[in-house]
Amino acid sequence: MRTAHGPWGEREGVLVQLANEAGSVGYGEAAPIPWFGTETTDEVVEACRELGEWVEIETFDAVPIELGCLRNALAVAQAELEAKAPDRRSPDPADLGVAALLPAGKAAIEVISPKAEMGFRVFKWKVGVGDPDEELGLLDELCGALPEGAKLRLDANGAWDGKRAARWLERCAERPVEFVEQPVAADSRGAQDVLLGLAGDFPTPVALDESLIRDGDVERWLGVGWPGVFVIKPSLLADPSLTLARLATAKAPVVFSSALETGVGARAALRLAFAWTGERRALGFGIWPLFADGRFDGPYTTPFLSLRDVERINPAAIWNVLS
Repeated sequence: MRTAHGPWGEREGVLVQLANEAGSVGYGEAAPIPWFGTETTDEVVEACRELGEWVEIETFDAVPIELGCLRNALAVAQAELEAKAPDRRSPDPADLGVAALLPAGKAAIEVISPKAEMGFRVFKWKVGVGDPDEELGLLDELCGALPEGAKLRLDANGAWDGKRAARWLERCAERPVEFVEQPVAADSRGAQDVLLGLAGDFPTPVALDESLIRDGDVERWLGVGWPGVFVIKPSLLADPSLTLARLATAKAPVVFSSALETGVGARAALRLAFAWTGERRALGFGIWPLFADGRFDGPYTTPFLSLRDVERINPAAIWNVLS
C-alpha cells in the first residue's frame, strides 16, 4: 500500500491468547502503527514478557495507557475468555456499506469501473502520495469516472500544509467528495488551529484520523467544537467503547476504519461498528484481500458487510497459522 508516509509492504503486530485453568480461550490483537503515534511492536512484545505466562486479570490494569493497542488486545481477549456477549444494536443489525479502497495515483481510475459493477458507491483514494499538481489534476477525471450518486473520500494522511489543503478543499467544492481525511499532519505546528480553520472555511467536510490515536484525543477535539468527521480505528484505542460512547452522546459523525489488522482485530473492531447507534456511514474496511497469506484476512471486500460475515472469523484458526 502506498500512502503519504511511503510504501507500506509489511504489517507487524502481536496476537494475544488468554487461557484459564478451565480451558476457556480468548484472542485479541495489538496492531500498532508507530508512525501514527502508537507504541511499537517491540514495546508490545516486551510488555507481554513482563506480564509473564500466568497472570491475574487485575494485572492488566498495570499496563501503561501509552500501550493502548496492547490494552485493547487484552481487553478483547478477556471479554471473549469470560464469554461476555458483545454489545448489539439489534438482534440482526442491517448490513453496513463498505468503501472501496483505490490505489494511489492514476491507477485508481482503472479500478473504479470494476468496483462500481460490483456495487460499490463509496470510494477512498489515497492522496499526498505522488506529485501534488498531478494528483490535483486527476481529481476531476476520477470524479468523472464515478457511477451516478457515488461519493469519493480523499485521504491525505497529513501530507499537506494548510495552503495546499485549502487548495484541495476549494477544488472539492461542488464535486462528489464526501470528506477530505487528515489533510494536515496531526503533529505539525499549529495543527489544531489549521484543521479547525479548514473545517470552517470550506463546504467539503474535513475528517480526523491520525489526530485520534490516543483515547483522550476525541474528548479534546469535542472540547474545541470539531465540526467534521471522526475516523475511528478501534484497534488503536485502549478503550474504544468508552470513546464511542462519548461520540454517541455528542451525536458526532463517525466512520469506522481498519488499521490493517488481521481478522482477529478486525472482528473486534467490526463488532463495535455494528453496535454503533449513530449515523451509519460506509465502513473504511474495504481492504481485503490484503495479506500474502489470505488466512490472516478479514471478510472479503464486498459493497456490503453483514454481522454474520464478521462472526464467521475464527481467531483460533488465525492463531494456529502462526503457531
